[in-house]
Amino acid sequence: MIAEAPKTCEHCGLSLGTWPYRRAVDGEDHGFCCYGCFIGWQVGRGGGDEATAAGLLIRLGLGAFLAMNIMLFSLAIYSGGIDAAEPWVRQVFHYVLWAFATPVMVILGGPFIAEAASDLMRGRLGASMLVSIGAVAAYVHSAIGTLAGSERVYFDTATMVLGLFTLGRFLEANGRARAVRSLAPMLRPRSLEVQVVSGGQQITKRLSAVRAGDRIRVLPGDRIAVDGTVAEGRGFVDESWLTGEAAPVARGVGEAVLAGTINLDGVLVIRATADGLKTRWAAICRSLHDSLTQPTAMQTLTDRVAAWFIPVVLAVGLATVWYWASAGPFEDALMHGLAVLVVACPCALGLAAPLATASALERLALTGVLVRSGDVLSGLAAATRLAVDKTGTLTRGGVRVAGVVAHGASEDDVLRRAASLEAGSRHPLAQGIVHAAAERGLERAPAEGVRAVAGRGLMGAVDTEAVAVGSALWFAELAWMVPQDLAERMAGAEKRGLSAVYVGWDRTVRGLVLLNDEIRGHSSETVRALQRAGVSLCVLSGDGPGPVARIAGECGIQQWRAGLSPEEKAAAIGAWRRDGHAVAMVGDGINDGQALRAADVGIAVGGAVDLARETADVVLPGAGLEHLPGVIARARYTRRLVRTNLAWALAYNIIAIGLAASGLLQPVIAAALMAGSSFLVIANSLRREQPVTRPSGTVAGSAAQTADQDAPGVGLRLAS
Repeated sequence: MIAEAPKTCEHCGLSLGTWPYRRAVDGEDHGFCCYGCFIGWQVGRGGGDEATAAGLLIRLGLGAFLAMNIMLFSLAIYSGGIDAAEPWVRQVFHYVLWAFATPVMVILGGPFIAEAASDLMRGRLGASMLVSIGAVAAYVHSAIGTLAGSERVYFDTATMVLGLFTLGRFLEANGRARAVRSLAPMLRPRSLEVQVVSGGQQITKRLSAVRAGDRIRVLPGDRIAVDGTVAEGRGFVDESWLTGEAAPVARGVGEAVLAGTINLDGVLVIRATADGLKTRWAAICRSLHDSLTQPTAMQTLTDRVAAWFIPVVLAVGLATVWYWASAGPFEDALMHGLAVLVVACPCALGLAAPLATASALERLALTGVLVRSGDVLSGLAAATRLAVDKTGTLTRGGVRVAGVVAHGASEDDVLRRAASLEAGSRHPLAQGIVHAAAERGLERAPAEGVRAVAGRGLMGAVDTEAVAVGSALWFAELAWMVPQDLAERMAGAEKRGLSAVYVGWDRTVRGLVLLNDEIRGHSSETVRALQRAGVSLCVLSGDGPGPVARIAGECGIQQWRAGLSPEEKAAAIGAWRRDGHAVAMVGDGINDGQALRAADVGIAVGGAVDLARETADVVLPGAGLEHLPGVIARARYTRRLVRTNLAWALAYNIIAIGLAASGLLQPVIAAALMAGSSFLVIANSLRREQPVTRPSGTVAGSAAQTADQDAPGVGLRLAS
């Protein structure tokens, strides 16, 4: 829950006035009477990139004030306005410039020099080394020239270069802060406080202190912080962030609610079913935080490029000074060398990948799509083949029992024993059997020693007798007898596109349960959208050929493979990868764990069991594929952004270094071009355009559109 907005300035304590400045920091709303108070508060008590940007802005303001005075005195010298005066007047001006430049070197140059020294102690060269060498060289040369009575000093160059580089650093920090600002409430669940109702009293607790069974009061407009059931009250809840469903849903007593969703109206009392930080919301927060802080392969490559790029630039700068010094005054040679160092600073190169990646992860997270790292996003953009599980992914998963065939037992006995054994399974086929038994009013018996074999079936003791449920392959492995008539009925059912499982006990198959599963409403549209995007689809299923062929045909998928074990699914994916395909796998159940790990990118849908979620690199909201076209489009769009940024940064540096070495750029102009380059990369990374391809009219469409809005559609309209 976000705390109530303050009524007085949090920095100076005065009234906020008519037009207060509000800012959400780390999920909490803060109010200030002016922007200056916000800067002061942020530097003193804020954190992260917001505080860094605020500190840079203060230093930039002080440095810019002094640098402007330096520039005014320098212009007076450059214009020739004091040429007619006594020579001592020019010398006085030089000492005044020196007096102004020295604090600028401390305020603006100090951080660069300290960072360069730290890098040097660790045996590496960073961008700060270029800035420090250039600015210090200009400053020292000018100081020596002032003492020696020289007519030419360059204090203005040293200070303006530092000012422009500090501006670039401010743009970087502000860009990073903007990239994660709207995610702050979701990145810090530990800091949230909730109202716990206990013994007729209301106690404020940190979310980390909440335990299963606690009763949490949630007011209208607040975020529900725990997984649980409604104990009191009724209202509409916005679950779009986790489920992808845009329409609010009504929740009343006894109905489940999820952490991270928004209570739109009504006062609810939620009984927590899990500890405060053991929710899917908290898991997404942790994973998203990790994904934003982990360097991607592209960032690592960029760092390696910078590692050899900077020594080369230093060499070019020294060569430039040597060349021009042999052809003219040393002062001119020094300025040309300084221009090379300044213009070659790889700031834009370092920003090219991380900002675009962080922005993409942010927008996907706001639609409930969890991507575990930037490298996963790159792998998803490169995927050309998609392996899809059938049950629960392409199909609704709400399997309906179409019939029961018995042999040497009653139909009710076959269904009752099957339901007793399947009661603990979350597989859609199992849930269909359990539901059918409940509809017939059959009372399940306790099952003991249940053993599940992925892709095969289950075995356990029901009524003290060994009972097995599963595929024909499972019973062949068990060496249990299959009556001929049941085998024929199984073959006929599969030809009609029905799924079927054997049920047996006393080492003999006693019956057959026929099941029917329908495709999801948007599966066909989603498949067409993926195919238009150049993705080849193949269904990998453990079910029989008949049902798999029927579902694949209805969805428009030409390739399918049936009767596969988990190991065979993983082997098929491995074979595609060895053939040079970039493979993504979508699944929802325990049978898909190995296949998800074998793929370049493993994708679990929202209804997946916990093992599939933990194994997957991407977790989609909802239970189907409808979000996937938009996610792939976002991944490819981000890849284009990164490549565009890198191409711009590299081309800019190569061309600019050539111009500077040729003596065609002044250092101040070079610094301005460097800051402009960083600004272009930041603006390109954070822009809101996203030309995506997705099924029209699906939840994915609305969700992806929500991700592109400045105010996310999950109740997180933050003040800015």
